[in-house]
Amino acid sequence: MVSEGGPERPAAVTHPDLAALVSVQLRSGDGPIPAALERGEPVDSADLLREERWPAYRALALDSGVRSSVTIPFRRSGLTVTLSLYSFRPGALEDAPHGPARALGDLAVTCLVRDRSYRAALTELDQLGAALRTRPVVDQACGIVMHVLGCDADAAFGVLRRVSQATQRKLSDVASAVVDTRGRGLERELVSLSD
Repeated sequence: MVSEGGPERPAAVTHPDLAALVSVQLRSGDGPIPAALERGEPVDSADLLREERWPAYRALALDSGVRSSVTIPFRRSGLTVTLSLYSFRPGALEDAPHGPARALGDLAVTCLVRDRSYRAALTELDQLGAALRTRPVVDQACGIVMHVLGCDADAAFGVLRRVSQATQRKLSDVASAVVDTRGRGLERELVSLSD
């Protein structure tokens, strides 16, 4: 299960009966997964037949034939991944938090963090590309405002930004409008916004 602090917690299971075990824990807020998320350390039950915690989870697990379970949390960069293992035999998962399951969980959370970073970088790249494509129009508009107001580039950009904010339009749209009209008819408005 993956958690980024929001209400949505996607989960993947390897057997259809396990989906119900995850769902009952998330609905009730009671079970090994919520306990592992709260504590930040592995939570296990060596024998669910003798377990007294988590009654709803325990009943469903036993009904599915599960006798023992362990949930291991992995936290990195604001992302939490829990890996839950289940066994039909009691006591079968005692060493799970230290063996291959630990390596698998570490790999999963590392890959998810890298994927999230990669997607954020792509988003930023798209935004920078859009800014670069609109920059010539903004520069032209700044030149027109500089000519109309007799001000420097910083003041002209400030005027365009204030128009953008006041009209709730994108800066590039305001700049396009100024360039399209070559500043004609905007002199009074520009002067009033330059103060």
